[in-house]
Amino acid sequence: MNPRILALGDGALTLEFGDRIDRALNAKVIAARDALAALKLDGISDVVPTYRSLTVHFDPLRLDREALTAQLLAAAQAPPGKSALATRWNIPVVFGGQFGPDLAEIARITGRSESTVIEAICAAELRVFLIGFLPGFPYLGELPEWLRLPRLATPRTVVPANSLAIAGAQAAVYPWASPGGWHLLGRTPVRLFDLTDAARPALLAPGDTLRFAPVSRDEFERLATDVAAGKIGREDWREA
Repeated sequence: MNPRILALGDGALTLEFGDRIDRALNAKVIAARDALAALKLDGISDVVPTYRSLTVHFDPLRLDREALTAQLLAAAQAPPGKSALATRWNIPVVFGGQFGPDLAEIARITGRSESTVIEAICAAELRVFLIGFLPGFPYLGELPEWLRLPRLATPRTVVPANSLAIAGAQAAVYPWASPGGWHLLGRTPVRLFDLTDAARPALLAPGDTLRFAPVSRDEFERLATDVAAGKIGREDWREA
């Protein structure tokens, strides 16, 4: 479908590209976001990329709606490519056991070994489609076809913070302890949301890419201790 503009009250516009979860479609969203950011328009308060659309919140007293509509449609024509605003991350994860209680069952359902499941997750370069559900919660994709499982029939009332989980074609990391119905594979020591970082409280942003790296339980405990003590900063998880 051709990009279209949807009005959200008098202070927001949505630039819509399609109606599905698709990596190529999301690349168009990110390209439009970057093109709009390059204009440095006065009056924009927030820009929210999703799987398939870009919502722009603005002050109608400072930014003309018709002018913004034209600029959004022009931004929609920006060619997808490597985003200048995107970051590549390398996120350590301890898999299985108490940290990933569903790993064994996932291996059984898919007919693979636990090590094969871990290798598949860590081999995939996952894209951050959007941040939602909880502050800092990244929706990541896409997983190999054979690893795409339905959500749990009965969601857990509490998923531990920093848990790596999968459901459908996507993976995610829970930044906070919360209810959840995804399959739990492991846990990371990385803090995905930190209010002390006013410039970037959410570590990940739409358009970023990441890989998970397996670590032992001892290494996980060491990293978690160093993170808590401030010996490891957020920039240390950037991929060189």
